[in-house]
Amino acid sequence: MIATALANVFNPICLVLIWFGTVLGIIFGSVPGLSATMAVVLFLPLTFNMEPTQGIALLIGLYMGGISGGLISAILLKIPGTPSSISTVFDGGPMAEKGEAGRALGVGILYSFIGSVIGIVALAFVSPLLAKVCLLFGAADYFAVAVFSLTIIAALSGKDMLNGLIAGLIGLALSMIGMAPIDAQVRYTFGNYQLMAGLDITVLLIGVFAVTDIIMAGFGRKTLADKFAKKKYHLKGYGVSMKEFIQQIPNAIISSLIGIGIGILPGIGGSTAGLMAYTAEKSRSKYPEKFGTGIIDGVIASETANNACIGGSLVPLLCMGIPGNTVAAVFLGGLLVHGINPGPLIFDKSGEYVYGIYFALIVASVFMLIFERLGLPIFAKLLDIPKHILLPIIMVMCCVGAYSSASRVFDVQCVLFFALLGLFFKIFKIPSTPLIIGFILGSMFEENLRQALQASHGSWTIFVTRPISLIFLVVAVIFCTVTVRGNLKEKKAAQAKGEDFDTSEEEG
Repeated sequence: MIATALANVFNPICLVLIWFGTVLGIIFGSVPGLSATMAVVLFLPLTFNMEPTQGIALLIGLYMGGISGGLISAILLKIPGTPSSISTVFDGGPMAEKGEAGRALGVGILYSFIGSVIGIVALAFVSPLLAKVCLLFGAADYFAVAVFSLTIIAALSGKDMLNGLIAGLIGLALSMIGMAPIDAQVRYTFGNYQLMAGLDITVLLIGVFAVTDIIMAGFGRKTLADKFAKKKYHLKGYGVSMKEFIQQIPNAIISSLIGIGIGILPGIGGSTAGLMAYTAEKSRSKYPEKFGTGIIDGVIASETANNACIGGSLVPLLCMGIPGNTVAAVFLGGLLVHGINPGPLIFDKSGEYVYGIYFALIVASVFMLIFERLGLPIFAKLLDIPKHILLPIIMVMCCVGAYSSASRVFDVQCVLFFALLGLFFKIFKIPSTPLIIGFILGSMFEENLRQALQASHGSWTIFVTRPISLIFLVVAVIFCTVTVRGNLKEKKAAQAKGEDFDTSEEEG
């Protein structure tokens, strides 16, 4: 079966399809509003008349390129091309502003490849064991995972935790607009039928991250002429020295494990993986205050995790037929069309196609590494375009991306609303990241809470009687306690320094 899979994947036609899918996926991932999901959905019908391995290879190329491509706009424009690249903006954007765009892109591409390879290895060798563990998770356990994930808000809120909690609660509230899970009760639509389907994460990201920055740049239009000066960037290899590469090995390993673990849990996705890896690296770092100012540690954590999530998301898909995220769900449709039925018997009935998936993933990862690196000079040239020309083009792309997500003008109007909300946040110095986290995890939080309470007939003890749920809840409490205590210590230390400074002034 391995020999057959190798022969099928390394067929010239199959290699061309993987290359085509990877390059096209990178383009889809780099354009705000488009995504890996959209790329796979659009090209899925083209695979119906192909040989199974060839059709699967094209979809894998689109998947791999789409997830990695999001780092391009996340770094150059501070707009996440895909939801998976949200946390790449935090340090990738500041690096570009400091003239290190090439280095940020190089590091992001290299660790996207490393994360992908580690995820593929996990998929190939550990998938049966991890799939069995995943079967142990119930609604109460997923609720506990959501609660634990929401503690990221405390870590990313910095010293002003109150504003971070406000933003997180607003995100949770926005996620509840539309029809409720389970009973489909309509709420918070204010009579507008357009809101019945809820709000789109793509629309929220475009409004808060992209259009808000465009409006802020408009307020500083008198200084836009200064942007004509070309930004300098230097890149040797992939932007990381051997010493830095060795230092970042723990970061890459931990972030990969987080990405794989999040990918295995259905319905969470690469955005949560990137955020959790970013938070984990910030928590264990010796210089957490530098995160968000433009350091490679944050870019590495985000890109390693969201690409490792690809392999993780395919574990429950192949072994149990449960897609780990939206793209995996579309990919599942492609497998079924070609008569490949995921489940415990897939290795016996369709073994050559499973091994074909492994080899296609490896080839797509290599193509991604090569062609994204070759395209770096072209990507970085975006920084040379004067802002008064670039910003209107980005604005049009944002509107097109928002419209293309569901072919609704209403989504374009929502982008403007979220842009104004983002502007409000910036004026009052409220962090926008907790808003995104609350929105992403809101549906998972609510749905599993209701399912768990239904299963226990309204008893809340289900969350502490199940071992997995109890462990995650205890860890969440410990994490929050440590974060709050750390913030209080920093505040007291800052006050003490201020008092010492006042005393020295009086003595002088």
